Amino acid sequence: MASQVYGTPYGAEPRHPGWPARLGPLDVAAGTVMLRPIRLRDGGDWSRIRLRDHTYLERWEPTAAGPWSERNALWAWPSQWLSLRGLARRGQCLPFVITVDGAFAGQITIGNVIRASLRSAWVGYWVSSELAGGGVATAAVALLADHAFTSAGLHRLEATVRPENGASVRVLTKAGFRQEGLFLRYLDVAGDWRDHLSFAVTAEEIGEGFATRLVAGGLATRPAPR
Repeated sequence: MASQVYGTPYGAEPRHPGWPARLGPLDVAAGTVMLRPIRLRDGGDWSRIRLRDHTYLERWEPTAAGPWSERNALWAWPSQWLSLRGLARRGQCLPFVITVDGAFAGQITIGNVIRASLRSAWVGYWVSSELAGGGVATAAVALLADHAFTSAGLHRLEATVRPENGASVRVLTKAGFRQEGLFLRYLDVAGDWRDHLSFAVTAEEIGEGFATRLVAGGLATRPAPR
């Protein structure tokens, strides 16, 4: 007899449940937020925003080889897109673009997807500095968490954030995540080993959905049908 979780036998699952997909919309202060799969032609917008927001983003992201200007140049996008798309097609991640009023605004990814009896993954995101404080990241996390626990069939989502990153701590808290602990010297960020707070949420905590909670709490609205 095959093991199963939430009524679906492991062997009967699609190869990459939950991807591709289009999620949303949710209206927040900054505009209408939606999520869609990454595309090769996103390279121009991706590079432009990443290069402009160098100082804003680099202090929170893992240390990587090479200068920021090279890692985020237009020519660097195709290899990233191919890698993420390949992982998505193997069911190992769910990579999405965040759009606001239809324009590229950032990325959000569920990564390190593990199935079988764990059904766990992490979520990471970044948003354009021009939209900071506008509710975009919170809406994106809520939309993707709802998707992860329904269509993608996951049981647990985790996120880590530096204690100094108050904005991201607020995003996760407002979206419905709870703090579980502190990882000492967890990740090499900005050239040194940094402590990170650990946040998580499980399927049992989803209730009517995290996006619905945002709406009920006055942090978002659902656009009227057209």
